[in-house]
Amino acid sequence: MSFSMNRLLVFGIISVVLIIIDWYVYSGLKIAIAPLPVWAQRASKIFFFGLTVVTIVGFMLYEPMSKNQTTRTILTFIVSIGSANMIGKLVFALWMVIADIKRLVEFVWMKVNPPVNATMQEGITRSQFLSQTGAITATLPLIGMGWGVLSGAHDYRVVKRTIKITGLPKELEGFTITQLSDIHAGSFWNKRAVQRGIDMVNDLNSDVIFFTGDLVNNKAIELGGWTEMFSKLSAKHGVYSVLGNHDYGDYVPWNSEQDKVDNLQQLISTQKQMGWRVLLDEHVVLNHNGSELAVIGIQNWGARGRFPKYGDLPKAASGLDPKMPQLLLSHDPSHWRAQVLAEFPNINATFSGHTHGFQFGIEVGSVKWSPVKYFYPEWADLYNDGDQFLYVNRGFGYIGYPGRLGIRPEITQISLVG
Repeated sequence: MSFSMNRLLVFGIISVVLIIIDWYVYSGLKIAIAPLPVWAQRASKIFFFGLTVVTIVGFMLYEPMSKNQTTRTILTFIVSIGSANMIGKLVFALWMVIADIKRLVEFVWMKVNPPVNATMQEGITRSQFLSQTGAITATLPLIGMGWGVLSGAHDYRVVKRTIKITGLPKELEGFTITQLSDIHAGSFWNKRAVQRGIDMVNDLNSDVIFFTGDLVNNKAIELGGWTEMFSKLSAKHGVYSVLGNHDYGDYVPWNSEQDKVDNLQQLISTQKQMGWRVLLDEHVVLNHNGSELAVIGIQNWGARGRFPKYGDLPKAASGLDPKMPQLLLSHDPSHWRAQVLAEFPNINATFSGHTHGFQFGIEVGSVKWSPVKYFYPEWADLYNDGDQFLYVNRGFGYIGYPGRLGIRPEITQISLVG
Protein backbone atom coordinates (compact mmCIF):
# COMPACT_ATOMS: atom_id res chain seq x y z
CA MET A 1 0.00 0.00 0.00
CA SER A 2 1.42 3.41 -0.97
CA PHE A 3 2.14 6.18 1.51
CA SER A 4 -0.82 8.20 0.15
CA MET A 5 -3.19 5.28 0.68
CA ASN A 6 -1.86 4.80 4.20
CA ARG A 7 -2.30 8.50 4.81
CA LEU A 8 -5.91 8.40 3.59
CA LEU A 9 -6.65 5.35 5.73
CA VAL A 10 -5.23 6.98 8.86
CA PHE A 11 -7.08 10.22 8.26
CA GLY A 12 -10.24 8.26 7.51
CA ILE A 13 -10.06 6.53 10.89
CA ILE A 14 -9.20 9.79 12.68
CA SER A 15 -12.07 11.57 10.93
CA VAL A 16 -14.57 8.92 12.07
CA VAL A 17 -13.31 9.20 15.65
CA LEU A 18 -13.56 13.01 15.59
CA ILE A 19 -17.07 12.90 14.16
CA ILE A 20 -18.16 10.46 16.89
CA ILE A 21 -16.69 12.79 19.53
CA ASP A 22 -18.48 15.72 17.88
CA TRP A 23 -21.80 13.88 17.89
CA TYR A 24 -21.41 12.92 21.55
CA VAL A 25 -20.40 16.41 22.63
CA TYR A 26 -23.13 18.11 20.63
CA SER A 27 -25.76 15.96 22.29
CA GLY A 28 -24.76 17.64 25.53
CA LEU A 29 -24.23 21.09 24.02
CA LYS A 30 -27.88 21.14 22.91
CA ILE A 31 -28.87 21.35 26.56
CA ALA A 32 -26.60 24.35 27.12
CA ILE A 33 -27.82 26.26 24.03
CA ALA A 34 -31.50 25.31 24.37
CA PRO A 35 -32.47 28.80 25.68
CA LEU A 36 -31.06 30.44 22.52
CA PRO A 37 -33.25 31.37 19.52
CA VAL A 38 -33.68 28.70 16.86
CA TRP A 39 -31.48 30.55 14.34
CA ALA A 40 -28.68 30.82 16.91
CA GLN A 41 -28.93 27.10 17.66
CA ARG A 42 -28.65 26.28 13.95
CA ALA A 43 -25.70 28.64 13.49
CA SER A 44 -23.99 27.03 16.50
CA LYS A 45 -24.51 23.59 15.00
CA ILE A 46 -23.03 24.60 11.63
CA PHE A 47 -20.04 26.24 13.32
CA PHE A 48 -19.60 23.30 15.70
CA PHE A 49 -19.40 20.61 13.02
CA GLY A 50 -17.90 22.87 10.36
CA LEU A 51 -14.86 23.60 12.50
CA THR A 52 -14.10 19.89 12.76
CA VAL A 53 -14.43 19.43 8.99
CA VAL A 54 -12.02 22.33 8.39
CA THR A 55 -9.64 20.82 10.95
CA ILE A 56 -9.61 17.45 9.20
CA VAL A 57 -9.04 19.05 5.79
CA GLY A 58 -6.26 21.24 7.23
CA PHE A 59 -4.41 18.25 8.65
CA MET A 60 -4.78 16.34 5.37
CA LEU A 61 -3.47 19.20 3.26
CA TYR A 62 -0.68 20.40 5.54
CA GLU A 63 2.17 18.30 4.20
CA PRO A 64 1.35 18.23 0.45
CA MET A 65 0.41 21.94 0.41
CA SER A 66 3.05 23.39 2.76
CA LYS A 67 5.82 24.12 0.26
CA ASN A 68 4.72 27.73 -0.09
CA GLN A 69 5.35 29.97 2.93
CA THR A 70 1.96 31.71 2.76
CA THR A 71 0.04 28.46 2.35
CA ARG A 72 2.06 26.87 5.16
CA THR A 73 1.24 29.76 7.50
CA ILE A 74 -2.48 29.58 6.72
CA LEU A 75 -2.56 25.81 7.22
CA THR A 76 -0.58 26.12 10.45
CA PHE A 77 -3.22 28.44 11.87
CA ILE A 78 -6.03 26.17 10.69
CA VAL A 79 -4.40 23.15 12.30
CA SER A 80 -3.75 25.09 15.52
CA ILE A 81 -7.32 26.37 15.76
CA GLY A 82 -8.53 22.87 14.99
CA SER A 83 -6.34 21.40 17.72
CA ALA A 84 -7.70 23.92 20.24
CA ASN A 85 -11.20 23.06 19.03
CA MET A 86 -10.69 19.34 19.67
CA ILE A 87 -9.04 19.92 23.06
CA GLY A 88 -12.02 22.04 24.06
CA LYS A 89 -14.45 19.36 22.90
CA LEU A 90 -12.55 16.70 24.82
CA VAL A 91 -12.84 18.86 27.95
CA PHE A 92 -16.57 19.17 27.31
CA ALA A 93 -16.76 15.41 26.74
CA LEU A 94 -15.19 14.86 30.16
CA TRP A 95 -17.96 16.86 31.79
CA MET A 96 -20.53 14.87 29.81
CA VAL A 97 -19.01 11.58 30.92
CA ILE A 98 -19.35 12.79 34.51
CA ALA A 99 -22.99 13.71 33.83
CA ASP A 100 -23.70 10.36 32.16
CA ILE A 101 -22.11 8.39 35.00
CA LYS A 102 -24.19 10.42 37.46
CA ARG A 103 -27.36 9.66 35.50
CA LEU A 104 -26.48 5.96 35.36
CA VAL A 105 -25.89 5.81 39.11
CA GLU A 106 -29.18 7.64 39.76
CA PHE A 107 -31.04 5.30 37.39
CA VAL A 108 -29.69 2.20 39.12
CA TRP A 109 -30.39 3.67 42.56
CA MET A 110 -33.99 4.50 41.64
CA LYS A 111 -34.50 0.97 40.32
CA VAL A 112 -33.22 -0.49 43.57
CA ASN A 113 -34.87 2.11 45.83
CA PRO A 114 -37.94 3.55 44.06
CA PRO A 115 -38.89 6.98 45.49
CA VAL A 116 -42.02 6.98 47.64
CA ASN A 117 -42.96 10.61 47.07
CA ALA A 118 -41.29 12.31 44.07
CA THR A 119 -40.94 16.07 44.42
CA MET A 120 -40.53 18.68 41.71
CA GLN A 121 -36.97 19.97 41.25
CA GLU A 122 -36.71 23.73 41.03
CA GLY A 123 -34.10 25.77 39.19
CA ILE A 124 -31.41 24.39 36.91
CA THR A 125 -31.01 20.60 36.78
CA ARG A 126 -27.69 18.93 37.45
CA SER A 127 -27.51 17.86 33.81
CA GLN A 128 -28.04 21.44 32.70
CA PHE A 129 -25.41 22.66 35.16
CA LEU A 130 -22.84 20.14 33.96
CA SER A 131 -23.57 20.87 30.29
CA GLN A 132 -23.33 24.63 30.74
CA THR A 133 -20.19 24.33 32.87
CA GLY A 134 -18.68 22.04 30.22
CA ALA A 135 -19.55 24.51 27.47
CA ILE A 136 -17.83 27.34 29.35
CA THR A 137 -14.70 25.40 30.27
CA ALA A 138 -14.45 24.03 26.72
CA THR A 139 -13.76 27.56 25.47
CA LEU A 140 -10.76 27.99 27.77
CA PRO A 141 -8.28 26.01 25.58
CA LEU A 142 -9.25 28.11 22.54
CA ILE A 143 -8.87 31.37 24.49
CA GLY A 144 -5.58 30.26 26.04
CA MET A 145 -4.06 29.02 22.80
CA GLY A 146 -5.22 32.15 20.99
CA TRP A 147 -3.48 34.30 23.58
CA GLY A 148 -0.36 32.17 23.21
CA VAL A 149 -0.29 32.87 19.47
CA LEU A 150 -0.96 36.60 19.62
CA SER A 151 1.10 37.40 22.71
CA GLY A 152 3.52 34.55 23.33
CA ALA A 153 4.89 33.43 19.96
CA HIS A 154 7.47 36.21 19.66
CA ASP A 155 7.67 37.50 23.22
CA TYR A 156 11.45 37.02 23.28
CA ARG A 157 13.32 37.31 26.52
CA VAL A 158 17.04 37.38 27.25
CA VAL A 159 18.18 34.95 29.94
CA LYS A 160 21.63 35.66 31.39
CA ARG A 161 23.60 33.03 33.26
CA THR A 162 27.22 32.42 34.32
CA ILE A 163 29.14 29.15 34.09
CA LYS A 164 32.12 28.62 36.34
CA ILE A 165 35.00 26.74 34.73
CA THR A 166 37.73 25.63 37.08
CA GLY A 167 41.13 26.81 35.87
CA LEU A 168 39.70 29.16 33.25
CA PRO A 169 42.52 31.35 31.89
CA LYS A 170 42.18 34.96 32.94
CA GLU A 171 42.09 35.98 29.26
CA LEU A 172 38.79 34.09 28.94
CA GLU A 173 37.26 35.59 32.06
CA GLY A 174 33.93 37.14 31.05
CA PHE A 175 33.88 35.49 27.60
CA THR A 176 30.27 35.74 26.43
CA ILE A 177 28.19 33.29 24.42
CA THR A 178 24.77 33.94 22.94
CA GLN A 179 22.81 30.76 22.38
CA LEU A 180 19.84 30.30 20.07
CA SER A 181 18.06 27.03 19.45
CA ASP A 182 15.07 25.55 17.61
CA ILE A 183 14.36 28.36 15.17
CA HIS A 184 11.97 26.21 13.07
CA ALA A 185 11.84 28.76 10.26
CA GLY A 186 9.00 26.91 8.53
CA SER A 187 6.62 27.88 11.32
CA PHE A 188 7.24 31.63 11.39
CA TRP A 189 4.40 33.98 10.47
CA ASN A 190 5.60 37.42 11.61
CA LYS A 191 8.77 38.78 9.99
CA ARG A 192 8.78 42.02 11.92
CA ALA A 193 8.65 40.19 15.24
CA VAL A 194 11.43 37.77 14.22
CA GLN A 195 13.59 40.69 13.13
CA ARG A 196 13.12 42.21 16.57
CA GLY A 197 14.45 38.99 18.07
CA ILE A 198 17.51 39.05 15.82
CA ASP A 199 18.15 42.67 16.79
CA MET A 200 18.02 41.63 20.45
CA VAL A 201 20.69 39.01 19.75
CA ASN A 202 23.02 41.46 18.05
CA ASP A 203 22.48 44.06 20.77
CA LEU A 204 24.04 41.64 23.26
CA ASN A 205 27.33 41.95 21.35
CA SER A 206 28.56 38.56 22.59
CA ASP A 207 31.95 37.10 21.68
CA VAL A 208 30.38 34.13 19.88
CA ILE A 209 26.95 32.84 18.88
CA PHE A 210 25.91 29.19 19.20
CA PHE A 211 22.91 27.74 17.41
CA THR A 212 21.96 24.32 18.72
CA GLY A 213 19.81 22.78 16.01
CA ASP A 214 16.40 22.53 14.35
CA LEU A 215 16.74 25.40 11.93
CA VAL A 216 13.75 24.06 9.96
CA ASN A 217 10.78 21.78 10.58
CA ASN A 218 11.66 19.33 7.82
CA LYS A 219 12.91 20.87 4.59
CA ALA A 220 15.58 23.35 3.53
CA ILE A 221 13.07 25.28 1.40
CA GLU A 222 11.50 26.56 4.61
CA LEU A 223 14.43 28.97 4.89
CA GLY A 224 13.20 30.81 1.82
CA GLY A 225 12.68 34.44 2.76
CA TRP A 226 14.58 34.14 6.04
CA THR A 227 18.22 33.67 5.05
CA GLU A 228 18.95 37.36 4.65
CA MET A 229 17.56 38.06 8.09
CA PHE A 230 19.53 35.35 9.88
CA SER A 231 22.71 36.15 7.99
CA LYS A 232 22.76 39.42 9.93
CA LEU A 233 23.56 37.60 13.17
CA SER A 234 27.11 38.56 14.08
CA ALA A 235 29.68 38.07 16.83
CA LYS A 236 33.41 38.61 17.19
CA HIS A 237 34.19 34.91 16.74
CA GLY A 238 31.27 34.16 14.43
CA VAL A 239 28.23 31.89 14.48
CA TYR A 240 28.56 28.12 15.03
CA SER A 241 25.74 25.68 14.54
CA VAL A 242 24.82 22.00 14.76
CA LEU A 243 21.98 19.94 13.37
CA GLY A 244 18.85 18.96 15.28
CA ASN A 245 16.55 15.99 14.75
CA HIS A 246 14.19 17.98 12.49
CA ASP A 247 16.96 19.15 10.17
CA TYR A 248 17.47 15.71 8.60
CA GLY A 249 14.02 15.48 7.02
CA ASP A 250 13.25 12.23 8.84
CA TYR A 251 9.60 13.09 9.49
CA VAL A 252 8.34 13.62 5.94
CA PRO A 253 8.21 11.36 2.86
CA TRP A 254 10.71 11.77 0.01
CA ASN A 255 10.53 10.63 -3.59
CA SER A 256 13.92 9.02 -3.14
CA GLU A 257 16.68 8.68 -0.59
CA GLN A 258 18.81 10.94 -2.74
CA ASP A 259 16.23 13.73 -2.46
CA LYS A 260 16.52 13.50 1.32
CA VAL A 261 20.33 13.61 1.15
CA ASP A 262 20.20 16.59 -1.21
CA ASN A 263 17.84 18.40 1.15
CA LEU A 264 20.28 18.06 4.04
CA GLN A 265 23.17 19.24 1.90
CA GLN A 266 21.11 22.23 0.81
CA LEU A 267 20.37 23.08 4.44
CA ILE A 268 24.06 22.90 5.35
CA SER A 269 25.02 24.92 2.27
CA THR A 270 22.46 27.60 3.09
CA GLN A 271 23.86 27.99 6.59
CA LYS A 272 27.32 28.45 5.13
CA GLN A 273 25.94 31.11 2.80
CA MET A 274 24.48 32.85 5.87
CA GLY A 275 27.98 32.96 7.34
CA TRP A 276 27.37 30.20 9.87
CA ARG A 277 29.92 27.46 10.52
CA VAL A 278 28.15 24.10 10.71
CA LEU A 279 30.00 21.67 12.96
CA LEU A 280 29.51 18.07 11.82
CA ASP A 281 31.20 15.88 14.43
CA GLU A 282 34.19 18.20 14.59
CA HIS A 283 35.69 20.98 16.67
CA VAL A 284 37.24 24.37 16.22
CA VAL A 285 39.66 26.19 18.53
CA LEU A 286 38.99 29.86 19.18
CA ASN A 287 41.79 32.18 20.21
CA HIS A 288 40.54 34.91 22.51
CA ASN A 289 43.02 37.42 23.92
CA GLY A 290 45.79 34.88 23.45
CA SER A 291 44.04 31.95 25.17
CA GLU A 292 42.38 29.03 23.44
CA LEU A 293 38.87 27.65 23.80
CA ALA A 294 37.49 24.53 22.07
CA VAL A 295 34.02 24.51 20.51
CA ILE A 296 32.82 20.98 19.76
CA GLY A 297 29.79 20.35 17.60
CA ILE A 298 28.09 17.05 16.89
CA GLN A 299 25.14 15.88 14.85
CA ASN A 300 21.94 14.94 16.64
CA TRP A 301 22.41 12.40 19.44
CA GLY A 302 19.29 11.45 21.39
CA ALA A 303 19.17 9.03 24.32
CA ARG A 304 15.47 8.39 23.77
CA GLY A 305 14.72 5.68 21.21
CA ARG A 306 12.60 7.70 18.81
CA PHE A 307 15.32 10.29 18.23
CA PRO A 308 18.33 9.47 16.04
CA LYS A 309 21.93 9.02 17.14
CA TYR A 310 23.79 10.55 14.21
CA GLY A 311 26.50 12.25 16.27
CA ASP A 312 29.97 10.92 16.94
CA LEU A 313 31.39 12.67 19.98
CA PRO A 314 34.65 10.67 20.17
CA LYS A 315 35.40 11.77 16.63
CA ALA A 316 34.40 15.37 17.29
CA ALA A 317 36.58 15.71 20.41
CA SER A 318 39.53 13.73 19.11
CA GLY A 319 42.92 15.37 19.56
CA LEU A 320 41.85 18.09 21.98
CA ASP A 321 44.17 19.17 24.78
CA PRO A 322 42.40 18.02 27.99
CA LYS A 323 43.56 21.20 29.75
CA MET A 324 41.81 23.44 27.21
CA PRO A 325 38.29 24.69 28.14
CA GLN A 326 35.80 22.66 26.09
CA LEU A 327 32.26 23.66 25.11
CA LEU A 328 29.92 21.21 23.39
CA LEU A 329 26.99 21.97 21.07
CA SER A 330 24.57 19.04 21.12
CA HIS A 331 20.91 19.52 20.22
CA ASP A 332 19.31 16.94 22.51
CA PRO A 333 19.86 17.49 26.27
CA SER A 334 19.47 13.76 27.00
CA HIS A 335 22.93 13.36 25.43
CA TRP A 336 24.52 15.11 28.40
CA ARG A 337 23.60 12.54 31.03
CA ALA A 338 23.75 9.54 28.70
CA GLN A 339 27.24 10.06 27.27
CA VAL A 340 28.91 13.36 28.09
CA LEU A 341 28.98 12.93 31.87
CA ALA A 342 29.89 9.28 31.63
CA GLU A 343 32.66 9.44 29.05
CA PHE A 344 33.88 13.03 28.58
CA PRO A 345 34.85 14.64 31.89
CA ASN A 346 36.87 17.32 30.11
CA ILE A 347 33.80 18.90 28.51
CA ASN A 348 33.06 21.81 30.79
CA ALA A 349 29.71 22.88 29.40
CA THR A 350 27.12 21.49 26.99
CA PHE A 351 24.61 23.66 25.12
CA SER A 352 21.32 22.07 24.04
CA GLY A 353 17.74 22.86 23.05
CA HIS A 354 15.16 20.46 21.62
CA THR A 355 12.50 20.57 24.36
CA HIS A 356 11.02 24.04 23.57
CA GLY A 357 9.91 23.94 27.20
CA PHE A 358 6.92 22.22 25.52
CA GLN A 359 5.86 25.78 24.53
CA PHE A 360 3.55 25.50 27.52
CA GLY A 361 4.10 25.69 31.23
CA ILE A 362 4.50 27.92 34.25
CA GLU A 363 7.51 30.06 35.14
CA VAL A 364 6.85 32.41 38.03
CA GLY A 365 9.79 33.33 40.21
CA SER A 366 11.45 30.11 41.34
CA VAL A 367 8.47 28.01 40.22
CA LYS A 368 9.18 26.24 36.92
CA TRP A 369 6.95 23.53 35.50
CA SER A 370 6.10 22.07 32.12
CA PRO A 371 4.76 18.66 31.04
CA VAL A 372 8.05 18.09 29.19
CA LYS A 373 9.84 17.64 32.52
CA TYR A 374 8.34 14.14 32.74
CA PHE A 375 10.19 13.19 29.56
CA TYR A 376 13.38 15.23 30.00
CA PRO A 377 14.75 15.72 33.52
CA GLU A 378 16.88 18.57 32.16
CA TRP A 379 14.37 20.55 30.10
CA ALA A 380 15.12 24.27 30.57
CA ASP A 381 17.83 26.55 31.99
CA LEU A 382 21.10 25.65 33.74
CA TYR A 383 22.05 22.31 35.31
CA ASN A 384 25.28 20.94 36.69
CA ASP A 385 26.81 17.70 37.84
CA GLY A 386 29.97 18.57 39.72
CA ASP A 387 32.10 20.78 37.49
CA GLN A 388 30.19 19.93 34.29
CA PHE A 389 27.30 22.12 33.16
CA LEU A 390 24.35 21.83 30.80
CA TYR A 391 22.28 24.70 29.49
CA VAL A 392 18.95 23.88 27.83
CA ASN A 393 17.60 26.74 25.74
CA ARG A 394 13.80 27.03 25.58
CA GLY A 395 13.91 27.73 21.85
CA PHE A 396 13.58 30.77 19.61
CA GLY A 397 10.75 29.45 17.47
CA TYR A 398 7.87 27.01 17.65
CA ILE A 399 6.49 24.00 15.81
CA GLY A 400 2.99 22.61 15.46
CA TYR A 401 1.26 25.15 17.68
CA PRO A 402 2.37 28.61 16.40
CA GLY A 403 2.58 30.16 19.82
CA ARG A 404 3.72 29.80 23.41
CA LEU A 405 1.79 29.85 26.64
CA GLY A 406 3.75 30.42 29.83
CA ILE A 407 7.12 29.43 28.31
CA ARG A 408 8.54 32.39 26.40
CA PRO A 409 10.92 32.12 23.42
CA GLU A 410 14.49 32.55 24.58
CA ILE A 411 17.76 34.22 23.74
CA THR A 412 20.49 33.12 26.16
CA GLN A 413 23.69 34.90 27.10
CA ILE A 414 26.24 32.84 29.02
CA SER A 415 29.30 34.40 30.64
CA LEU A 416 32.30 32.22 31.51
CA VAL A 417 33.96 32.82 34.85
CA GLY A 418 36.84 31.14 36.62
